Amino acid sequence: MIESSTAGARRSVWGVAALVHEVAELVGSGIGACTVRGELSGFSRAASGHCYFNLKDADGGTALIRCAMFRRAAGLLGFAPRDGQLVELRGRLGVYEPRGELQLVVEAMQQAGAGALFEQFLRIKAKLEAEGLFDAARKRPLPTYPRAVGVVTSLGAAALHDVLTALARRAPHVRVVVYPSLVQGADAPPLLAEAIALASRRAEVDVLIVCRGGGSLEDLWAFNDERVVRAVCAATMPVVCGVGHETDVTLADFAADLRAPTPTAAAELAAPLRDACLQILDSYGALMRRRVHEILDLNAQRLDRAALRLSRPAQGVRQQTERVMRLANRLAAHAPRALQAQRTRLATAQRALQHGAAMRLAGQHQRLAALEARLRALDPSQVLTRGYAWITDADGKPVTSVTRMNAGDPLHAVLHDGAADVTVTKVHR
Repeated sequence: MIESSTAGARRSVWGVAALVHEVAELVGSGIGACTVRGELSGFSRAASGHCYFNLKDADGGTALIRCAMFRRAAGLLGFAPRDGQLVELRGRLGVYEPRGELQLVVEAMQQAGAGALFEQFLRIKAKLEAEGLFDAARKRPLPTYPRAVGVVTSLGAAALHDVLTALARRAPHVRVVVYPSLVQGADAPPLLAEAIALASRRAEVDVLIVCRGGGSLEDLWAFNDERVVRAVCAATMPVVCGVGHETDVTLADFAADLRAPTPTAAAELAAPLRDACLQILDSYGALMRRRVHEILDLNAQRLDRAALRLSRPAQGVRQQTERVMRLANRLAAHAPRALQAQRTRLATAQRALQHGAAMRLAGQHQRLAALEARLRALDPSQVLTRGYAWITDADGKPVTSVTRMNAGDPLHAVLHDGAADVTVTKVHR
């Protein structure tokens, strides 16, 4: 304490260290050991084994207190603390004098159920999962060779630098389009959703990266918002989500077509390594050159054979002449035999035709003779030769019964050798 007097008046003036020390003494003696319930935020474990985090009001208030848990106490934990978890801490309240901050040195920690923010996370996740937004069947494969990659993040974020650096190193030939948006705070969700929708409307990229760096559950909460999740599902191109570090999980990760543990990993997944692409092109080029050389060699051989044949036309003419002579000899030898065979076939056919005609004519003569005999047997004149007569009345009608005759009727009788007119003298019935 430094004492000073001005114009006879005396007052006390505190030094900073003395004041902070006095406050620490008052807090330590006034409250000391206590148990407090709250929600973990910004939990981290240092390489030394000490844990540092914030404890915020579980009722959603803005109150927050910094906490430290040293390695000895942290080694007794029976669970892995995570942001958003509701816990009960037992420790001693004090002041961290180098910064003059109120601090709770935690001696023991136990779970007290999920925090309000984490409970909200689980509720939203269950709702969207029931709608099928996280189904594996709707996941789309990433394009093998994208021409352009879109990035949705903050222009001032380290994640953007990481993504651009990775893309420039791996695939400098790929065009990058940035759709800027806030990635933290109450205004971030609608801006993120609008940036994703803008990328879909413009349709200028083949794959979209949604990313930001690590942080607490509150810092990453924009990527748990329903609007952002639905925008990711509605995107017209495949979406790679690289939010936070490997242990950070958001609902946008579940909705994305592919989750990356970090923004850098998202860039590596979105674009193939240029050297690998060049190796594939080189292998294709070598294969094409080999095939072209094979075709050229084959055609060269064919050309050589054709040129060899053209270089000796006399031989070709002689071969053709010999072939024509062979054909002429075959024709000369074959023609007489073929002609004799045709003549033999013709003579045989002629004999068969004559014999068939004679047989058919004889059959017709026999049939005609039989018909003649039948006709002759039915001739009335033949009957008359046997003593019968054909009698007709004066009208020329045949008289077949005595009932049509009367005495004195003139009749006409026809015999086999002539006819006579007679008169009926008497009728005997």
